[in-house]
Amino acid sequence: MKLHFFSFFIVFFVIVSCKTDLEISSAQKDKNLISYVNPFIGTGGHGHTYPGATMPFGMMQLSPDTRLDGWDGCSGYHYSDDEIYGFSHTHLSGTGVSDYGDILLMPTNKQIFNNGADGKEGYKSKFSHEKEVAEPGFYKVHLDDTNINVELTVSKRSGIHKYNYPSPKNQFVILDLLHRDKVLDAKINRISDTELTGYRFSEAWATDQRLFFSIKTSHKFTDVLQSPPKTGEIGGQKIALNFINPNNEPVIIKIGISAVDIEGAKKNLKGEIGNQTFEQVKKTAQDFWEKQLEKIVVEDSNIDHKTNFYSSMYHVSIAPNLYQDVDGRYRGMDMEIHKSVGFDYYTVFSLWDTYRAAHPLYTIIEQEKTNDFINTFLAKYDEGGIMPIWDLSANYTGCMIGYHAVPVIADAYLKGIKNYDIEKAFKAMKHSATRDKLGLDSYKIFGFIPVEKESESVSKTLEYAYDDWTIAQMAKSLGKKEDYKTYLERAQYYKNVFDPESQFMRGRFRNTWFAPFDPYEVNFNYTEANAWQYSFYVPQDITGFTNLLGGKQQLENQLDKLFSAKANTSGRHQADITGLIGQYAHGNEPSHHMAYLYNFVNKPYKTQEKTRQILTKLYTNTPDGISGNEDCGQMSAWYIFSSLGFYPVTPGANQYIIGSPLFEKATFNLENGKSFTIEAKNQSKENKYIKSVKLNGKDYEYSYIHHQDIINGGNLVFEMTNRPTKWGTKDEFIPSTEIKEHTIVAAPFIAKGKTAFKGSTTVELKSVDETADIFYRVGYKGGYKKYDKPFVIDKFINLSVYAEKKGVKSATITTDFYKIDPNIKIDLKTKYANQYNAGGDNALIDGIVGTEDFRTGTWQGYFDTDLIAIVDLGKINKKEGRIEVNFLEDQRSWIFLPSEVECLVSFDGRSYESLGSFTVQNTIERENVKIQEFIFKHPPRINVKYIKIIAKKLGKLPKWHLGYKHDGRSWLFVDEIQIK
Repeated sequence: MKLHFFSFFIVFFVIVSCKTDLEISSAQKDKNLISYVNPFIGTGGHGHTYPGATMPFGMMQLSPDTRLDGWDGCSGYHYSDDEIYGFSHTHLSGTGVSDYGDILLMPTNKQIFNNGADGKEGYKSKFSHEKEVAEPGFYKVHLDDTNINVELTVSKRSGIHKYNYPSPKNQFVILDLLHRDKVLDAKINRISDTELTGYRFSEAWATDQRLFFSIKTSHKFTDVLQSPPKTGEIGGQKIALNFINPNNEPVIIKIGISAVDIEGAKKNLKGEIGNQTFEQVKKTAQDFWEKQLEKIVVEDSNIDHKTNFYSSMYHVSIAPNLYQDVDGRYRGMDMEIHKSVGFDYYTVFSLWDTYRAAHPLYTIIEQEKTNDFINTFLAKYDEGGIMPIWDLSANYTGCMIGYHAVPVIADAYLKGIKNYDIEKAFKAMKHSATRDKLGLDSYKIFGFIPVEKESESVSKTLEYAYDDWTIAQMAKSLGKKEDYKTYLERAQYYKNVFDPESQFMRGRFRNTWFAPFDPYEVNFNYTEANAWQYSFYVPQDITGFTNLLGGKQQLENQLDKLFSAKANTSGRHQADITGLIGQYAHGNEPSHHMAYLYNFVNKPYKTQEKTRQILTKLYTNTPDGISGNEDCGQMSAWYIFSSLGFYPVTPGANQYIIGSPLFEKATFNLENGKSFTIEAKNQSKENKYIKSVKLNGKDYEYSYIHHQDIINGGNLVFEMTNRPTKWGTKDEFIPSTEIKEHTIVAAPFIAKGKTAFKGSTTVELKSVDETADIFYRVGYKGGYKKYDKPFVIDKFINLSVYAEKKGVKSATITTDFYKIDPNIKIDLKTKYANQYNAGGDNALIDGIVGTEDFRTGTWQGYFDTDLIAIVDLGKINKKEGRIEVNFLEDQRSWIFLPSEVECLVSFDGRSYESLGSFTVQNTIERENVKIQEFIFKHPPRINVKYIKIIAKKLGKLPKWHLGYKHDGRSWLFVDEIQIK
């Protein structure tokens, strides 16, 4: 009996143990999750978030405004401020451009229309953070100057203000429709002594933004006084409401907004708030937020980490924003009114940021909304002709690069999220990739974007290539073989901007590498970055990229150098480049995948080190706790994924690369009713390394997991330790992305030789693939020759080149060579900026004239510096002639015409005679880009050997310019001093 009982006990113990391994208990809340949210995170530094009340993905963002403009005023609020102008109803979360701030309400104790920004008496008020509260769906503050308490809460398209005045007398509210951006038209209608309606049409980043409102008040107002329209602002309005409130009860103001019409605003207010009290609406909002946060529940003893996590969950759920009324009507990209059928319509798609991690996160926790987002893309495609890149309130802003609605669709489709017209989606994806704008015309022809054809050419080439790979993956799934071939070939175009000598992605300027080259330099070849920060962006073919570098060891070395490089940049100042670890810039999106690349070279422990460092050093429970712009959820999505232990390096590959989990336990509560739990045993500050992993009770050696593993439900259990281990290091267990089919041959480049030269130049050709044959032709006559050694060019002529391997040919690249008069020399007495060198010291006499786009490499730029250049003609000229010099004006880009241009001539280089000067009215505001030519004539009586051009800078920007408040200084852009 004892033996039998013992045997039974053993069997029972084994069964229970197996069940424990397979069925890990879900993470549980210890209290309401909204209590862990700190909306002030990101309101300091350059986070650009706001602390006010909003709903998950809601239309209304009711928040205080402490700034009217400026880089750190993009959200309307900055934690360092101590004055509030009022409370407006639309705000952007974590963006880099100011907009919104519509329909300002401000309680005060006097009738006054001035906001006080000019230093004179105004309705703004001092406040302190000690008397300020922010929670999901709720905001409260005390206005020190007037002793008024303000509370705010919201529904999706409507909100409530609650004001407690210190006295029943002088209870005023200012309604200011001139607040923030430029008003195009505005109107206020008094419907009764408790109701107002109206609209505000404005121009800022969104050039035609339309918002309608309906306001109802708890108390009657009298003496409604209205300010006259400001000059140049048709219908501009400010009004003062004086409330009758003898019992000094709280004044409640309810407001609904709509992008459609006033009737829509009324319906939104009635349908969402109606007769509900402030507390009822607040409770509904906070209950909704609690349900939203419960989509991922974490257990951990570290309160700051939990606060960072749930604040990230909060921020990632703010945008995109609902953009339709309760009846389904919305304003489309054609400015017409449409009605959604079967989906909700959204705006604020910051896709260059959010396609990387925020949208992949939505494919796990917001699958229904992902369908809505894609249906919204397709509706915008119908209405405006293209899917959005960065759309805002029925406007295409034209901001940022790539066509990143494409990977959002492909990633969702490949994960089985398909509640939309799939064929139409694929058509729209191809349409995005086949336009002739933003460098795509060159990209399609050459396989890369030349510097001289389009700005930010390297970044655009790299991001287009990734987007094209996602089209190829969807084409393959749909059985579209020709499309698969076309876009898989295009996905390899990254090879055309890889310089094998420097090992960086570089701009190709007239088929040479843009030079002089400094990988730390922020210039017009990259988008908000430098070569360090974009040269690892090949998520679609990490194996191919590794091979270009020379193997895994070389990629690892490059990553080590990246993280240990000096943490400084050169060239243009770029406010977005923050959160530096070496040249890794966590404050900007191109870096976000880099720490996870160590997994691809069999060194997952380095990924674990770097991701843990970023999680704990670059995210803090403080107002400046985000290392860069929050960017509509992307910075938060990185934290959410990485703190759970994995990250989507390649959306569309359906795999997540494993890092270092930060929490003891976390559970995804999925829409399909299943749950996926992650447990990190022995996790601590020191124990950041993975010792072992089990997936659903089985040993798991792979350093990545599949999307379906999560969606199917189950558990992932990590055993953590304090030192690197061999886990996940074998070749068969590392992740990979690799393009094996339809491989291309990269176009050859001019490795040596000047395309503008004196006398002659020796040309050397190379290819990224040393095994490919190179063919060339000088001039248009004759056939192509196989390149075997350098050759000489000594006249104005063109050179055409291509490469071929195993019957596959690259694109043919034709480059003009310019011969500079060998007798002419130029002496630059002032120094140009290297990022705008136009080819070097001879750029102003090389015969190549700049175009209207300053970023195409043909203009020589001088920052806050006069231009002084002396041209030596090599011999005395006694004939009548003229001298021409061109300058560029692009005021939005801080490029101004010179204040004065003078031309002087000399026969000996010592004594100069002036041919005259031009005084330029260069501070008049102009929006259009133009090239201004200055012509000086010299009569035959003057012997000329030396020509001196002096162009004086503007210096400090004029008061009307956005850069004035930042003590901004002007650029001079000059090209080609022509002697005729």
